[in-house]
Amino acid sequence: MQIRAAVLEEFAKPLHVTEVDLAEPRAGEVLVRLAACGVCHTDMYTASGVDPSGYAPTVLGHEGAGTVERIGDDVRTLSPGDLVVTLFSPQCRECVHCLSPDTNLCLAIREQQNLGYLPDGSTRLSRDGDPIRHFMGTSTFAEYTVMPEIALAKVSPEAEPDHACLFACGLSTGLGAAMNTAKVKPGSTCVVFGAGMVGLGAVAGCRLQGAERIICVDLSADRLELARGQGATDVWVGDENTVQRVLDETGGFGADYTFEATGLVAVMRQAVEAARMGWGLCTVAGVAGRGETLDVIPRLLITGRRICGSSFGGVKGRDQVPELVQLYLDGKLDIDPFISHRITLDEVNTGFDLMELQDGIRSVISF
Repeated sequence: MQIRAAVLEEFAKPLHVTEVDLAEPRAGEVLVRLAACGVCHTDMYTASGVDPSGYAPTVLGHEGAGTVERIGDDVRTLSPGDLVVTLFSPQCRECVHCLSPDTNLCLAIREQQNLGYLPDGSTRLSRDGDPIRHFMGTSTFAEYTVMPEIALAKVSPEAEPDHACLFACGLSTGLGAAMNTAKVKPGSTCVVFGAGMVGLGAVAGCRLQGAERIICVDLSADRLELARGQGATDVWVGDENTVQRVLDETGGFGADYTFEATGLVAVMRQAVEAARMGWGLCTVAGVAGRGETLDVIPRLLITGRRICGSSFGGVKGRDQVPELVQLYLDGKLDIDPFISHRITLDEVNTGFDLMELQDGIRSVISF
């Protein structure tokens, strides 16, 4: 079938919205008609050419939600009509990582996915007979996509797709960082550095976990106001004195939990230094630039602080994304403030421009 999609033809150039060919799903695969897709920083990062693992041509997009149209042979858990959220972090439920409660990093299709191919090493996308690779195994800047069954989470049909798509990446990453990775304890003090989608999700996650004090740090007054709406008890404009301010307000010890959601190594260092002596945990969810390193004073670790990373918030997608979506349906999460702009597929490059300007939290493409 022919579909319209946003193709990354060349790095550091605007995406080209054009017609491409999409083949039928093979065994274990599913054809999804996209209804909505968020424009995420990771898409822009790859389009810019600075991503060392990037490739072109490819159809970008990974924060999608839509409806199952057709299924291939051997698909057992999905049926036509199901509302699904796309998962760049799949869950086969069989590999050693999926069977472990300690990680969500499924190994089943990782190698081919990282190369831009579906599990059998081929693509369903093409143009004039030439293959086009699948970005993050999803390629959701398109009217339709073909994906592996294990990379789709079936969610409640009551969910609005433009809300559900946010759980495909940024929102789940932030929520999961607090709820799964850090496992924030009730009554604790948390500091979240960054009030973008991931940071706001972390604020909400800390609230849901029962944190007593949630400090959100950012440079934008507008974003800090959004953080307050997600449960932040304190909002601070960040500067070089932020760490000292945290120490001053915690008896000189630091916060029980800190979260870094900016991708800036200087902020990562602040998050480490603001963690409590004795048991403070710093969770790094931001993606640093190519070749950047984080300098940590060993004494901070010897005195009990810990650092951990969080990929997709430790969320096991097929099992836990439906649970997170249910939190929104139950009124425990306010999703509306995250959707800053509603755009069309033809306006996808405008979504990147708005992100560069830090205008809002998420631009959502409606199909």
